Amino acid sequence: MNMDDMNEFNQDPKESIRRISEAAIKMKKELHRVIVGQDEVIEQLLIAIFSGGHALVVGVPGLAKTLLIRTIAQSLKLDFSRIQFTPDLMPSDMTGTEVIEEDRTSGTRSLRFVKGPVFANIVLADEINRTPPKTQAALLEAMQERQVTAGGEKHDLPEPFFVLATQNPIEQEGTYPLPEAQLDRFMLNIQVAYPSENEELQVVQQTTGDQIVEVDPVLDGSDVASIQNLVRQVPIAEHVASYAVRLARSSRIRDMSNPPKIVEDYVSWGAGPRASQFLVMAAKAKALLDGENHVTPEHIRKVAHPVLRHRILLNFNAEADGIGTDDVINTLLKEVSIDDLDERTRRHMDEVTR
Repeated sequence: MNMDDMNEFNQDPKESIRRISEAAIKMKKELHRVIVGQDEVIEQLLIAIFSGGHALVVGVPGLAKTLLIRTIAQSLKLDFSRIQFTPDLMPSDMTGTEVIEEDRTSGTRSLRFVKGPVFANIVLADEINRTPPKTQAALLEAMQERQVTAGGEKHDLPEPFFVLATQNPIEQEGTYPLPEAQLDRFMLNIQVAYPSENEELQVVQQTTGDQIVEVDPVLDGSDVASIQNLVRQVPIAEHVASYAVRLARSSRIRDMSNPPKIVEDYVSWGAGPRASQFLVMAAKAKALLDGENHVTPEHIRKVAHPVLRHRILLNFNAEADGIGTDDVINTLLKEVSIDDLDERTRRHMDEVTR
């Protein structure tokens, strides 16, 4: 599906939305030929990719995280690379290294850079918390800068470029947890749950037979770039953007004169400004996937959990009382209302029109 002519959202927003919506539906259909269930996970991964963000995929082993990410790469016709993070993995094993090359005719030697597995459109960083901080930092630098440095020279990574990192939430022995500052660079934290009984039966039937299923590409790299451009053009009203900011700020005990009780009791550190940015970007992508031509507060609410859950640091009281970050987010979504913003906006408009 060629989307090269969809560079300007404002030229024909309805047509742009229709084509993206159709492409997303077709893509989900292709993915479900291989992946059983996981509708919410698939949608959140598409939101991250179409927003140009990276995602942390958290789930126990055996939930098809690797298969899902590989299948998404196939459906987008993008280069895929998997890096298995281990305690002995070095930064150069991932980014690449310089080798000495000799010209047989002249006998001269020179250094040549050999690209590592990070030079791909979609990079699966499998069990990212099993490698030391030095290697984690090298990947996170590539995520932020979209380039790697070797021998004093910078090498640009291919576009589009996405890192989808996985973590096992249960087995923590011998791991190197990502610091909060590095976690903050991931746009979404996507939780992969166990399948239902019927879905698990379908998985068994699908994986124990002799049928091999191949997915057909729905989009390509240029299409993804066009969609990313369109996502940024989706309009959002000031009061909706303000709602996203208030939602993020409500998790910060130090920024609120009267913080929500659950924040006061259980949160030691709240979400930073990047959370507000990602709430808006993810909501824009969600709006397009839903076939909407603007962002509503409901879109903000739907992306709140994956955007905020890895940015809120809980204290020991939360652990003792069995309170998780999703519990905090659920409470914030109930307590942070957009009604006050609407009233303030109305008062401002009244003053302007007097």
